[in-house]
Amino acid sequence: MGPFDRTDRHRWQAASLLAAAPVAALAAADAQTGQDAPAASATPQQRVEELHRRVLAGRSATAALEAWCAEHGLADKGRVRAVRVQGVQRDAPDDVRRALQVDDGTPLRYRRVQLACGPRVLSEADNWYVPALLTPAMNSLLDGSDEPFGRVVAPLGFKRQTLRDQTYWPARGDGAGATVLEVRALLRDSAQRPFSYVIESYLQGALPH
Repeated sequence: MGPFDRTDRHRWQAASLLAAAPVAALAAADAQTGQDAPAASATPQQRVEELHRRVLAGRSATAALEAWCAEHGLADKGRVRAVRVQGVQRDAPDDVRRALQVDDGTPLRYRRVQLACGPRVLSEADNWYVPALLTPAMNSLLDGSDEPFGRVVAPLGFKRQTLRDQTYWPARGDGAGATVLEVRALLRDSAQRPFSYVIESYLQGALPH
């Protein structure tokens, strides 16, 4: 093969690579579009599973729902507030006291709230907690305000321990208030002391349309 033949061959290879570059770019774009498409067109059941993963991985239910609300544009402001359900009082079942490691003589407080973002109610929660393990300021704020529990007790450096979790699809119930996910969790402070037992019901109203 002569020197001119070798040069011609190199030019042909370079031209082939240049011609292939737009095709490769289009293929990469198509692949990216294909990756994004499922998120944009997720089914309600896929949304439930996504919410499930986010809640279990979240530092707190409040933080997880605020990120969820903002990401999916469920309200103008992605801030979660707790709407207290007044006039409801429930004694702690035996399994709750066992999980909290307290006997029948230890005072517990009960709080039922709806966590809402804008006009949407995202979840409902039953919460039994040990007031002696909270500061007086925290107890006062929980008694007299609608602040979410997780936001109030954040200075305790708590961690969530999931005890039980279950998704429901079709949803359990009817309408926006139907349950799509239930989580039972224990909150432990930085000294690993359990101080709160929550039963959280995440509602169909949390799913983006």
